[in-house]
Amino acid sequence: MSKKSQGETTDRCAFCGRSRSEVPLLLTGLGVSICSDCVNAAKKIVDENNAPTSQKEEFGLSKNTLPTPKELKTFLDDYVIGQDEAKKYLSVAVYNHYKRLLQEKDDVEIEKSNILLVGSTGTGKTLLARTIARKLNVPFTIVDATVLTEAGYVGEDIESILTRLLQVADYDVEAAERGIVFIDEIDKIARKGDNPSITRDVSGEGVQQGLLKLLEGSIINVPPQGGRKHPEQRMIAVNTQNILFICGGAFDGIERRIASRLNTHVVGYGTYESKGGIDMNHLLQYITPQDLRSFGLIPEIIGRLPIITYLNPLDRDALRRILTEPKNSIINQYIKLFKMDGIKLTFEDSVLDYIVDKAIEFKLGARGLRSIVETIVMDDMFNSPSTKPTTINITKEKAEKMILRANPARFANN
Repeated sequence: MSKKSQGETTDRCAFCGRSRSEVPLLLTGLGVSICSDCVNAAKKIVDENNAPTSQKEEFGLSKNTLPTPKELKTFLDDYVIGQDEAKKYLSVAVYNHYKRLLQEKDDVEIEKSNILLVGSTGTGKTLLARTIARKLNVPFTIVDATVLTEAGYVGEDIESILTRLLQVADYDVEAAERGIVFIDEIDKIARKGDNPSITRDVSGEGVQQGLLKLLEGSIINVPPQGGRKHPEQRMIAVNTQNILFICGGAFDGIERRIASRLNTHVVGYGTYESKGGIDMNHLLQYITPQDLRSFGLIPEIIGRLPIITYLNPLDRDALRRILTEPKNSIINQYIKLFKMDGIKLTFEDSVLDYIVDKAIEFKLGARGLRSIVETIVMDDMFNSPSTKPTTINITKEKAEKMILRANPARFANN
């Protein structure tokens, strides 16, 4: 090889052919060169091939690694307080769904069973879905149904649901097709009414119609970066047949429809403590597809959500347990935040009771607990990284002072 040809060889990457000026770094060896980009790509391939089988294998491919419903519920118990009925339904549905992916092909084909969680805000619908996805180690995404509209209108297309799932799965289509999608606020896309209108219900019944093909299971052409901003992009085909859809919604006011169907009352002088064994405090346990239809969900979408379960409103005892018992409880999270600065944070028991009382007053369920705790420790979080105290104790007097200062109008008469 001549000196000139050898110089040309070492001035270009032997893998991609780019010149020294076109790459970040060019490494030269014995008559050959390789760029830093190709080195990184090669390292990634080597790492994937050398990875243990258990790391490369996505969950749900092996019967030996599929948790039983009891194991799934036990895992949920560590992170979610109460809601045993919803945990049981969810655990069985998820177990059957991934067992379905392992079935041998024969004359009996098991259909997909999507799930609908009904419960007021702050009862744990999103937390249940996120926690069970963590246990299964599958791609998981949360989508707000209120931003979805029919194609061509202001808002997000139905296909954006799968775009987010693809992004979470790092555009691994095979992994995304075994993922879980949680569609929140599905009650907000209820049909606006039975009366015909000159305007289209593009964010209500129109979205429900668009969701049908996703829930049923079909091949959808998905824009990887969102359809409206990049119309020229190449579409990715995603089969939703094996994607588990978990839908959640508060369905505010559906208790009245349930009570009407049961021929009883929920307010007024005719209210009954019980009627024929009916628990008037937990009417959601009697929810049926008929109630969902009268609320505004179309029959087709109800049929594609065959598993319906409910979450009870959180009472005082449940809120108190949520503060401290789960592995990632709110109090433990703030204790860890202060511990990272070398500070020991403690709460008096009376403070915890006070936090629960305020959460009940705000009527925000478990979601309100964090905002209350954040308000109480805000000054300490601001000052302690600079003053470096060794311990901080939160008393009830201090908690009341912080809440009153943050909400003077609301608590002026308390």
